[in-house]
Amino acid sequence: MSDATFSEAERAAVYRAIAERRDMRHFSGGTVEPELLRRLLEAAHQAPSVGLMQPWRFIRISDRDLRGRIRDLVEEERIRTAEALGERSDQFMQLKVEGINDCAELLVAALMDDRERHIFGRRTLPEMDMASLSCAIQNLWLASRAEGLGMGWVSLFEPQALADLLGLPAGAKPLAILCLGPVEEFYPAPMLVLEGWAQERPLNEMLFENYWGVRA
Repeated sequence: MSDATFSEAERAAVYRAIAERRDMRHFSGGTVEPELLRRLLEAAHQAPSVGLMQPWRFIRISDRDLRGRIRDLVEEERIRTAEALGERSDQFMQLKVEGINDCAELLVAALMDDRERHIFGRRTLPEMDMASLSCAIQNLWLASRAEGLGMGWVSLFEPQALADLLGLPAGAKPLAILCLGPVEEFYPAPMLVLEGWAQERPLNEMLFENYWGVRA
């Protein structure tokens, strides 16, 4: 029987990438070489997917005018979100929620159209297509961190408005605007923790044994 275990150094690198991954909002411009971008997208494409449906579609935004129009959609939703937050609206408006103008590369990750025909693994859990795309995004995120690049997931947009802007077919749905590129430094902790917006909760609060609410 072959030993498929990674070496100690390899395991440490995997856990380090997971621990040091950050949802970045501050970018330093620059570029991402085409071969590196291809390597990162290949990592995303190797993600698991229910029934091997591979529901992910990535759109690289190279048009600067289109990038600006995408940012306008995000700004519109940022204002609506602030209004919905009520007493925390002022605090929210102080947060930097995207790096669209500053990142080297801008990608939109979307769910493909005609997903209804994929029943394997989705008959009772149709949202598994979204879970599969999320796995691809996480692969991209971890690979980017290992390459020393920052990535930020922006979800402040109205999906149909972005779909219309990018010419998505009926049934396809954008899930994420992804800012990618060099950064001056990585946050030492999640930005929302550093900004006092939220606090991380420990694993033991979320781990049960046998039945919901029974602490392990």
